[in-house]
Amino acid sequence: MYNEIAANKRKTVYLMFGFFVLISVLAWILTSVYKDPSIFMFSIIFAVTYSLWGFFASSALALTINGAKQIQKSDNPRLFRIIENLAITDGLPTPKVYIIEDTGLNAFATGRNPEHASVAITTGLLNILEDTELQGVMAHELGHVKNYDIRVSMLAFALVGVISLLADIFLRISFWGGSSSDDSSDNSSGNTIMMVVAIAALILAPIVATFMQLAISRKREYLADATGALTTRYPEGLASALEKIRDGGSSLKRQNTSTAHFFIANPLKGKSMSSLLSTHPPIDDRIRILRNMIGSK
Repeated sequence: MYNEIAANKRKTVYLMFGFFVLISVLAWILTSVYKDPSIFMFSIIFAVTYSLWGFFASSALALTINGAKQIQKSDNPRLFRIIENLAITDGLPTPKVYIIEDTGLNAFATGRNPEHASVAITTGLLNILEDTELQGVMAHELGHVKNYDIRVSMLAFALVGVISLLADIFLRISFWGGSSSDDSSDNSSGNTIMMVVAIAALILAPIVATFMQLAISRKREYLADATGALTTRYPEGLASALEKIRDGGSSLKRQNTSTAHFFIANPLKGKSMSSLLSTHPPIDDRIRILRNMIGSK
């Protein structure tokens, strides 16, 4: 378990390094086309500033995007009691608690570290779960907190935003970039190159977004399942909850691909990506593994 936590911290460094390599390559292409070194410096400074802001602000942004509203203990004593007890068991600070008014069955955790963590659950899932099942789901989410999955998820969310924004800047420059009446042939060639670069960047952005989410890997869901089961000492609770999520549907009214990897189950409608590229492992496999944990006792 501690090896996985250390691996997640290393993964944060790898994601940052890969991100800045990508930004540097895109900035270099743009600089080469326009023969202006200031474009490269602007791109790097902008990327660093935006990603730092995003890292610290993404938790609140993810909660807002998904319509999560913070509640107090008096609003739902049952939910708070379960989360507080699980946090004590895991040796974690009690996270902030949020509710999403949605009939979809889902939940997620976010935050840059255990001291700044939040957990959210939909009203649909909260209302349908028995106490042992709710304990399993919340133990799973606190497992993400304990394992520092939330930091990697936050970072992916912030960096994908920068890449998408840079792609949009490329497109605008390709259409509105300055041109001169002199040497119109060269200008035409430059504009054509910029159009190709812009299209490539726009194609690259969602691909990078997908693979950044995949970099977090399906393994984190399996690990959070195992962590939650060890915390509650009752794998059946989470297994039963996952069955209800599978049968009742996890898709939400608010659709946002950039935060889909935060959730315990895919919140998107339909099959937006193949199982090979899904950020979530098959629920049936997760249920089977949890039930195998029961049988191995």
